[in-house]
Amino acid sequence: MAKRDYYEVLGVDKNATEDQIKKAYRTIAIKYHPDRNPGNKEAEEKFKEAAEAYDVLHDPQKRQQYDTFGFNGPGGAGGFDPFGGTSMNMDDIFSMFGDIFGGRAGFGGFGGGGSRGRQQHRGSDLRLKVKLSLNEIAHGVTKKFKVRKDITCSHCHGTGAEAGSTNEQCPTCHGSGVITHTTQSIFGMMQTQGVCPTCNGEGTIIKNKCKHCGGTGVEKGEEVVEIKIPAGVAEGMVVNVPGKGNAGKHKGINGDIQVFIEEEENDTFIRDDNDLIYNLLLDFPTAALGGDVEIPTIEGTKLKVKMEPGTQPGKTLRLRGKGLPAVQGYGRGNGDLVVNVSVYIPKTLSHDEKVAVEQFRQSDNFKGDADTKRSIFQKFKNYFS
Repeated sequence: MAKRDYYEVLGVDKNATEDQIKKAYRTIAIKYHPDRNPGNKEAEEKFKEAAEAYDVLHDPQKRQQYDTFGFNGPGGAGGFDPFGGTSMNMDDIFSMFGDIFGGRAGFGGFGGGGSRGRQQHRGSDLRLKVKLSLNEIAHGVTKKFKVRKDITCSHCHGTGAEAGSTNEQCPTCHGSGVITHTTQSIFGMMQTQGVCPTCNGEGTIIKNKCKHCGGTGVEKGEEVVEIKIPAGVAEGMVVNVPGKGNAGKHKGINGDIQVFIEEEENDTFIRDDNDLIYNLLLDFPTAALGGDVEIPTIEGTKLKVKMEPGTQPGKTLRLRGKGLPAVQGYGRGNGDLVVNVSVYIPKTLSHDEKVAVEQFRQSDNFKGDADTKRSIFQKFKNYFS
């Protein structure tokens, strides 16, 4: 593929200042950075293309040569080639342009290189599942778990060394925790840093390892962990509990516990986000004549609601704020309690009841008018739309 003009690649004109070039490159590099576009080859090529353009245009000597000769000037096979015809290496780009993003050797905000130092081990995370009732979800709950996990070694107290033994400076990295590699790259001699393989980035090695934990500083144990689950959580959510996971080696950082939420079915309510749906089975006389009914709430109390005469099956009532709370205050506050009205029709009738109902059947008032039929049909259509 033919190379594009470097000024066009960065979207600047030929009189652009060094700061303008740097700003333009930074914008493009963030947009097409591999961490933001995993597996996207097109984004990776654009990232490399911008890096190549920046390398030339931010260097006064290279820029002058490019302005004079373009891609057809002296040097390289077939003309001017500031990279000597070598395909770009991503690590070289990160090392070369780390200053753009405030890091010494990479793009700190996107998981790139960054300057390294002595490393502190972090324990792994643990995962638990907890099944909650709707009442526990409504009010929040504290659960206790007995967790088997890595804990600090009781013999060496996490140091990994036997009592009286001292750690020695790592002979490979001389205490820095990193080793430096010098390689020939497209930019000349390049230096890259990596974690020291001898001390794993700690800078020291243990002379006399703890016989109890083998020098790791951790052992298997149990701990009763108290986990507070906020109100309003939902199926599939994960509550993160920092610092309660496996202990880190050599007095490192503890991992976390991730609690996966599951919900128990409820016999009274159906959950719809933060709303609760209750099906009210209304007797026919109350539906026809009206009257007071009691609606249960998640709080365990009952609300008295007045039903209007002629209440139809399928009618819904919305009791504001009587649903579930939003998690930790995020969202629109408490949901609603939505009451769906059904009318109970008995399956069997006594002789007297049959006579009474037969009289109702003769009345046009019990057959429903045209407006009522249209309303019911519209609700039926909406159900399938």
